[in-house]
Amino acid sequence: MELNVLTAISPIDGRYRGKTEPLAEYFSEYALIRYRVRVEIEYFITLCELPLPQLQDFDHALFEPLRDIYRNFTPADAQRVKDIEAVTNHDVKAVEYFIKERLDTHEQLGAQAADRMAAYKEFIHFGLTSQDINNTSVPLSVKEALQQVYYPLLEELIEQLNDYAEEWRNIPMLAKTHGQPASPTRLGKEVKVYVYRLEEQLRALKETPLTAKFGGATGNFNAHHVAYPQYDWVEFANQFTAEKLGLEREQFTTQISNYDWLAAIFDAMKRINTILIDLDRDFWMYISMDYFKQRIKAGEVGSSAMPHKVNPIDYENSEGNLGIANAILQFLSQKLPVSRLQRDLTDSTVLRNVGVPMGHAVIAMQSTLKGLRKLILNEDKLRQDLDQTWAVVAEAIQTILRREGYPNPYETLKALTRTNERMTEATISDFIATLNVSDEVKRELLAITPATYTGI
Repeated sequence: MELNVLTAISPIDGRYRGKTEPLAEYFSEYALIRYRVRVEIEYFITLCELPLPQLQDFDHALFEPLRDIYRNFTPADAQRVKDIEAVTNHDVKAVEYFIKERLDTHEQLGAQAADRMAAYKEFIHFGLTSQDINNTSVPLSVKEALQQVYYPLLEELIEQLNDYAEEWRNIPMLAKTHGQPASPTRLGKEVKVYVYRLEEQLRALKETPLTAKFGGATGNFNAHHVAYPQYDWVEFANQFTAEKLGLEREQFTTQISNYDWLAAIFDAMKRINTILIDLDRDFWMYISMDYFKQRIKAGEVGSSAMPHKVNPIDYENSEGNLGIANAILQFLSQKLPVSRLQRDLTDSTVLRNVGVPMGHAVIAMQSTLKGLRKLILNEDKLRQDLDQTWAVVAEAIQTILRREGYPNPYETLKALTRTNERMTEATISDFIATLNVSDEVKRELLAITPATYTGI
């Protein structure tokens, strides 16, 4: 079958392609090849800027045409790399050969004398191993996908929640702890909890460094040092990764990245996903409790058998995708930092999946947003639940009685309220009338209602 959204095996490239398509710019095979080309070219330019003796007469005016090779990189270019790989059976070496081809054929680059260009070409991939390219390309793709796709979407979700927190800040609501009626709260404050949690974890994610391995075959700059011992290659690599790629270089590595900080990125994303699962389940419950209605779209079907149903499917879709994302993120963060001796190849195939959990997270966040934007507050139901649960003012009454030195206030309220009989406003009022306290304190107690006992 020809690959398309109907024949794709993964739903993130099939059913949900419309939601995940922006991530193709960062995590597709085409994107990985383009990132590799970008790193190779920026490295070559940095060698010219050093300059290495053999590159000191390379025309710096050609740097921008060189960069155009990756800036204007096309799927046809990627296919050419794959064609070369079919011969070399090595994906990064195919990128090196592709760039050398382009040096021969590029109109501006080819204007230099052929013999000089031949000498320059051997400084493409000079002194490097494939992981110097992979372990810069992948974190760079993760960094830019976070900045350009993930962060904006999560911030849009947080903004929507914050709008609701403000809109509902004065809406009293019966709290439920252990699934049982508890001291009342306010709907806006409960939404603000999620705003706070997500903002805190987003800040932590943004503060987590994205690092790169760049140090030659086994991390010691062996080839660089033996060819040019007069240069400080550690400082060179530090500046290259920081200034040209915006990444922090891992100072001591084997042939591959330590992956510790990349694992930290995945763990931070996993925490955000866990918070979103918690949010999805809470709003699912609020809808089931009739605290919210859902906007109905003409033509949509809630159930194939029950015509009346409007199911909270957006939260369910989100929760399912977040669960898949977290399973993969956990595997990535546990597996990648572990490698036999100076390296084994298991990280290579695993790294090709770093976009998969982000894809599921993007699907999930869009589903949660869709669900949130369907909500219609049913304030009458919130009031009704409060009016039917007067027992929740017991905490307030016994606390004021403690203040007044009343004997055994907790036990007194426990005896009143911990029964199977429903407490009403009249029940509470009659009880307050029997208390041996001043009329002023009784008036204070009578002013407390489930709708006003909501704290700060």
